[in-house]
Amino acid sequence: MSKFNSFLEEKIMPAAGKIGAQRHLLALRDGLIATMPFIVIGSFFLILANLPIPGYADWMTSIFGPTWAAKLSYPVDATFNIMSIIAAFAVAYRLAEGYKLDAMSAGAISVAAFLLTTPFSFLFTPAGAEEGVMVTGAISKAFLSSKGLFVALLFAIISTEIYRWVVKRDIVIKMPAGVPPSVGKSFAALIPGFFVLLVVWVIRLLVELTPYASINGLVTTLLGDPLKMVGLTLGGSIVAELFVTILWSTGLHGTNIVKSVMEPIWFGAMGDNMTAYQAGQPLPHIVTQQFWDNFVHIGGTGVTFGLVLSMIMFAKSQQMKSLGRLAFGPSIFNINEPLIFGMPIVLNPIMIIPFVLTSIVTVIVTFLGMDMGLVAKPSGVAVPWTMPPIISGYLASGGHISGAIMNLVNIVISFIIYLPFFKIYDKAKKREEDAMNAGKKEIA
Repeated sequence: MSKFNSFLEEKIMPAAGKIGAQRHLLALRDGLIATMPFIVIGSFFLILANLPIPGYADWMTSIFGPTWAAKLSYPVDATFNIMSIIAAFAVAYRLAEGYKLDAMSAGAISVAAFLLTTPFSFLFTPAGAEEGVMVTGAISKAFLSSKGLFVALLFAIISTEIYRWVVKRDIVIKMPAGVPPSVGKSFAALIPGFFVLLVVWVIRLLVELTPYASINGLVTTLLGDPLKMVGLTLGGSIVAELFVTILWSTGLHGTNIVKSVMEPIWFGAMGDNMTAYQAGQPLPHIVTQQFWDNFVHIGGTGVTFGLVLSMIMFAKSQQMKSLGRLAFGPSIFNINEPLIFGMPIVLNPIMIIPFVLTSIVTVIVTFLGMDMGLVAKPSGVAVPWTMPPIISGYLASGGHISGAIMNLVNIVISFIIYLPFFKIYDKAKKREEDAMNAGKKEIA
């Protein structure tokens, strides 16, 4: 282990440090971290709305009425579902700071650019209706949440670079010296803002001439079509999970993108298994929706439950200690956005490696365990994705102890793979904290 740690420190850390210090990556990282408080708040209400306790829903209904879950989702909509707007502002703000530009104006222009990329109409199917209705003059909240995050990040950088290009050439309105600075900055941002929105508008018009219809549609289609070739095999499952983790690593909600293509296949397999289970016949499929929700994504995408345990048990830096304690609660219910964006794992060259590797290893081990008959296959019972590990494996496998053991094995695998990478990352954070504390003492 010590040799492996030395290899990581000597070979990987220097290269990772250079990549991590890149201006745009720093802006993306800091901008995504800005979404963390909102995600933590949203996670709390999300857990309350999905507590996997028998009788909990009926008890809540008896007290608060049948709409209690919908009302608990209000704060989720105001946190998770505005993530892209927050990121669009924060990334542009941080990048503009790095260029020593007016960060507030850059952030505001970035939000306007992001909204300009977003369709102001969407197809809505009311409950019980057979056909959808086209709603105009409104934005689907899906595009403002993680589904639109990649577009928000992309255009935050594009808009700020255009803003910088215009300002650098001094194509701005300059006010007299007596004008308040805030007013002067507002007018100085007028021409750069016009150029940004003009470019984004033209891009949108050009994309609308294509079959993709919108910029969001272009991104979804280009990423989604290759996934249509993925089936229910081990190879297909590895490819699907590889897409999920790599997309998450860049700040894009890989789970939602992959599920949008694969969910019909996985739910169809779940139905086949349920029918066979009820008839007492052998279960035909290994890969179902429960395979992912209750066996692979323990603690969330990337099997990060083991990482949280590593943080709680071995963290030396105050930042990682605090984050580990903060992430533990949501992680029990398989919610790991606080960890992905708070550590962060997104655009973190060191932590991306175990994030991807752990997912692939657990997919292979779980699939082979079920294929060889050592672990019971998912029975088709729809166990909530928020069900804590061990319990979820037991229920998803139809009450077989082997399902709980499989959960435990995947947690151990996750812990072992994450630990050496986390120790190196934690050591770097500890050095940063020590240097900062030393600097404060010298000033004092």
